[in-house]
Amino acid sequence: MYMASVKPSSELLIQRLGPLPLINHFIRRLNLDATLADFVPSQDRDSGLPYAKALGVLLRSIIVEREPIYRQQEVVETFAPGAFGVEPEEVEHLSDDRIGRALDRLFDADRAGLLTRMVVGMGKSFEVRFDELHNDSTSIRLTGQYREARGRSLRGRRAPWITYGYSKDHRPDLKQLLFILTTSADGGVPVQFRCEDGNRSDVDTHIETWEALRRVAGKSDFLYVGDSKLCATETLDYIADRKGRFVTVMPRSRGEDAHFRKWIQTNDPQWESVWDRPNPRREHGPRDRWWVFRDPTLSSEAWPIVWVYSALLRLKQDHGRRERLAAAKEALKDLKQRLASPKTRLRKPAVLEDHVERILQRYSVKRYLKVRKFLLEDHRYKQSRRGRPGKQTTYRRITRRRWDVQWEEDQAVIEYDRKSDGMYPLMSNDKKLTPAQVLEAHKGQPTIEKRFRQCKSVLEIAPVLLHNEGRIEALFFLYFLALLVQGLIERELRLAMRREGIEKLALYPEERRCKQPTAEQVLSLFALAQRNVISRQGSIAEVFEPRFTDLQSQVLRLLGVPARAYRCG
Repeated sequence: MYMASVKPSSELLIQRLGPLPLINHFIRRLNLDATLADFVPSQDRDSGLPYAKALGVLLRSIIVEREPIYRQQEVVETFAPGAFGVEPEEVEHLSDDRIGRALDRLFDADRAGLLTRMVVGMGKSFEVRFDELHNDSTSIRLTGQYREARGRSLRGRRAPWITYGYSKDHRPDLKQLLFILTTSADGGVPVQFRCEDGNRSDVDTHIETWEALRRVAGKSDFLYVGDSKLCATETLDYIADRKGRFVTVMPRSRGEDAHFRKWIQTNDPQWESVWDRPNPRREHGPRDRWWVFRDPTLSSEAWPIVWVYSALLRLKQDHGRRERLAAAKEALKDLKQRLASPKTRLRKPAVLEDHVERILQRYSVKRYLKVRKFLLEDHRYKQSRRGRPGKQTTYRRITRRRWDVQWEEDQAVIEYDRKSDGMYPLMSNDKKLTPAQVLEAHKGQPTIEKRFRQCKSVLEIAPVLLHNEGRIEALFFLYFLALLVQGLIERELRLAMRREGIEKLALYPEERRCKQPTAEQVLSLFALAQRNVISRQGSIAEVFEPRFTDLQSQVLRLLGVPARAYRCG
């Protein structure tokens, strides 16, 4: 909130609103503030600011401002009173210590019960369907050592282990935690979240996740979609035995995968065309064509296997193999030059073998390049004695042995793999699903990847530096709620556009039109909204409410946000 002088007896107050009234509309529909108050009650009533309200401020800040915790009071003071869900007299208590203790109370709370109540209420309020749910995980890198964060108990609850693991951010030098998320196929709305140890494998997290989703959905027969980490016999048997349904990608390590790739060398499957669409990235690029084929051979668990074939994926894999081979050959040429140098230290066979192996592993071309090492003898001649050489001069031969390498492509193996480029297997225990339906379920999986990108880039979850791992896990829960709010904004807007036959909205810069509006674009549209208040002698004389463009008014109407949301009171 900014103040400027208008007349000697008048003052102009500029109150920032931004997209907060719009966000508060969705928070109220979720009954989020009241739910936080129920699960995170405040015992020390003399503090002046309930823990639930402090968490509500941090949640709104994550969505709108993304400022550090120690700057929350400063951020709130720049907005209109009440925009962050707190009273003016409560703002002075919004210290980083108070927010930190609120995160402690959230970590201690029954977050599983809180999440279940929130998501079940969301399903009723927004009519979100839980018929098909997609699960995946990503790593969140952290800044700091956290030497005590080794799965210890904090106030009776086990905290996550912050440690090194497989970094999906390509930062193996930083410790991390695992962020497990499940979204609904109905709009890609987040419906479940868990935080796990940084080195925990995805394979053994699905059973616990599926049980939590069963409580949220109120049934077992929803379609659970996951990547190849879901394809573990114990996990799939557990879901199938409880009348659950799943779709998963079969990993290359399965015997069924190798059997099909061998079979296809001499057989032509009866592919069924599913999609034939324009190239999604290049206007004049090759068309995006997809086919499916139900494998006549069942999996080892006696479940149907559907093979998928993508024309663009075939081109991508073939191009990638050519690039990797070219890069590996360049690395081998550099190694060959090092071996030819008189100062080379690569003289032992084991050391040379290790260098070659690392090159082949780095570029994943061990199957395609055959590398042979051999000894060479370089001869040179030197006079036996000093002096000017003459007819009687004798010479002695000096022989230097060094290693050298040669390589060649194994064309038979390359052609073998090229035959099945662009193909991969899906498995489902639901025999009623057609091959096309199995593919459609699987193709909904990239939506969750967009949520991860949104969490990392738009909401800027990483890097993280907090007092302890309990507060970090609680903060991640608030990020899940932020994703939930943004997911609902996107879903509501896109549904309304479809309902009213609106193909595009001019939400891109320079009023370029957009088919699939994101929450980030919607919130940016209202970033400059403000209210001007003129006061005289300490009392409000006149209020100038924000004026909206036609596009802003249209978006508010499509989202169902009433005009009074941006007015005083």
